[in-house]
Amino acid sequence: MAHNAYTVTLIPGDGIGPEVTEAACRVLEATGLSFTWDVQNAGAAVAEREGTPLPDAVLDSIRAHGVALKGPVTTPIGSGFRSVNVGIRKALDLYANVRPALTLPGLPRSHPNVDLIVVRENTEGLYTGIEHEVIPDVAAEATRIITRRASERVVRYAFEYARRNGRRGVTVVHKANILKITDGLFLKVAREVAQDYPDIALREMIVDAMCMQLVVQPEAYDVLVTTNLFGDIVSDLCAGLVGGLGVAPGANIGEHIAVFEPVHGSAPDIAGKDIANPIAATLTGALMLRHLGEREAAAQVESAIASVIAAGRVITADLKSGLPGARVVGTRAMADEIIHNLLTN
Repeated sequence: MAHNAYTVTLIPGDGIGPEVTEAACRVLEATGLSFTWDVQNAGAAVAEREGTPLPDAVLDSIRAHGVALKGPVTTPIGSGFRSVNVGIRKALDLYANVRPALTLPGLPRSHPNVDLIVVRENTEGLYTGIEHEVIPDVAAEATRIITRRASERVVRYAFEYARRNGRRGVTVVHKANILKITDGLFLKVAREVAQDYPDIALREMIVDAMCMQLVVQPEAYDVLVTTNLFGDIVSDLCAGLVGGLGVAPGANIGEHIAVFEPVHGSAPDIAGKDIANPIAATLTGALMLRHLGEREAAAQVESAIASVIAAGRVITADLKSGLPGARVVGTRAMADEIIHNLLTN
């Protein structure tokens, strides 16, 4: 076992966040690596106490350590405080959102042979939140901003990721046939960047056709790169192909800082009941290990999760459908099963 030590900002989040992050931390520690968790709180409860859901201390901790593991945080729909997720990404300039979707053999709801990476631009587009009422309660307007700088660096990240990980191609996903200026710029920049990577095949796909193709033949695609809103939607579709958000990890990458968080939400309706699926958070922890250079430990975690799923003896409630022989277990028990597999194989 390894004995390297790391200090990591830990943001438990709210809802099921504290439960799934606690499970993920236990699995990561079982690899033999040593972690000091700098626990920082963000979210609704913090907003009530401090007047903001994202205190400066959270951002200061992430800047100091360079890496964070984050649980889901509730974002009210329509009104209320600003999204903590968007706030962290903008404040730390985490320009690339990376969401893998990988088939775990044994999950009956998953499509076979999926091995996709969605790279989503993380700092602009419609998610800048520049919007206003044109006529109060009658019409509203949002501004979508696409820049050459942001487009180039996220596309280049996608190509570098493909090259570094032996991937065969990058598909740029766009809507330049309708959004001719904004997505037109994104597509133009992607074509220019692709010229620097002759060893990586470039494909172009309109976003609606991409969604259809992902449902019909997801195994035909590898790395996808797209703008902020399209990436949010397409990555959730890809999660659905491999079993749902409960098995979907995610990462937010900047120049010198990375924040790792599962794709799923905070699910406040099941918070504190020990029934949430910790797999997405644990796979997110494995992504963090790879970022830290601990590829062997990451592979151990991923292999342990895959083995538990393939064995089909235990499963969390969200993945029970189609597995009549599996025993439903809670968050802590699933983490225990993964740890047991990790330590005995």
